Amino acid sequence: MSGRPPEILIVVGTRPEAVKTAPVALLLRRDRRFRVKLLATGQHREILSGALASFGLRADRELRVMRARRTPNDVLAAVVGGVDAELSRRPPDLVLVQGDTTSALAAALAAFHRGVPVAHLEAGLRTDDIANPFPEELNRATIDLLAEILLAPTPRAGRRLLREGADSRKIYVTGNTVVDALQLALKRPIGNGPRVLAGIPEDRPVAVVTLHRRESHGKILRGLAAALARASARRPDVLWIVPAHPHPAAHAPLAALPRERFRMVPPLDYPDFIRLLSRASFAATDSGGLQEEATALGLRYLVLRRTTERPEGLGRWGILVGVEPTAVERALVRAADRRKKPPKGGAFGDGQASRRVAAALAHWAGLGPRPRAFSG
Repeated sequence: MSGRPPEILIVVGTRPEAVKTAPVALLLRRDRRFRVKLLATGQHREILSGALASFGLRADRELRVMRARRTPNDVLAAVVGGVDAELSRRPPDLVLVQGDTTSALAAALAAFHRGVPVAHLEAGLRTDDIANPFPEELNRATIDLLAEILLAPTPRAGRRLLREGADSRKIYVTGNTVVDALQLALKRPIGNGPRVLAGIPEDRPVAVVTLHRRESHGKILRGLAAALARASARRPDVLWIVPAHPHPAAHAPLAALPRERFRMVPPLDYPDFIRLLSRASFAATDSGGLQEEATALGLRYLVLRRTTERPEGLGRWGILVGVEPTAVERALVRAADRRKKPPKGGAFGDGQASRRVAAALAHWAGLGPRPRAFSG
């Protein structure tokens, strides 16, 4: 590449993207083989900067695309236009996106149209149900079609890419960088957690609940909230902690849960959220990242979705419950009754994923050998 270090533009738009790209950005910024810029789209502007700051990072540029009542199409158009403008000013050698958000898809599209190669961190995840999760299943499959470098988090994801016809030379199985992020977070200073979580008795069981999926907004989420309320009445010894999500449709049904058994808390700094999970007895979630974090921490979890693209953690750590309220209530009560935790697991990563990602990018650029794959 003309004898100069290749320039990589990392694009992030949401808190999960920030968390999972943070260890990669930190490592690449210390690597003299690369030049790195960090662009924040602002899809989750109110919590994105805080997530980056949790790792000592700050975006080099911000698009600030979000406005009130914007639809996914509005966000997609705004991010495509904003990233395209950035690429026209200073084309990088590579654009790196993470996961399956609208920001990730938009950045990949903008780069593809400009002829800039795309690296997809967390490639190859699938549920085979285009409506679950929505619109993430479509987003990630499309990004994989556009990407020049496919950074698969697990051997299963790598095999899926091969079955879909991806060139094996483009696939690097790295492990999931969320495990790297989790390990970094446990070393970071405590943030807003002590104030937000003050008063939790040390001997009281804690359940962490995170629900936000767009396909669950409305009737499904109201049914899940009702199941949570009934389960909590049957197990009143448990304190149910619900970190708020910025989307009003996700927040409102959960905000009505009984205050004597549920504690709604604002979004926690990532190190504090990981410490909360470490303290919990179990979790109930529709989040993808929490499934990975819980497995790494040795925390039992219930997946309150119809399907999951992360089956590697099911069985020993997780249970796919679905969204039918009666089944959810039963599963919550059973989880509250269990006290013994499973061991910590390495199904999703070993804390070295960022190093494999850096090595994969160096291999692509002709700056190093192909890294050995993560084996799970």
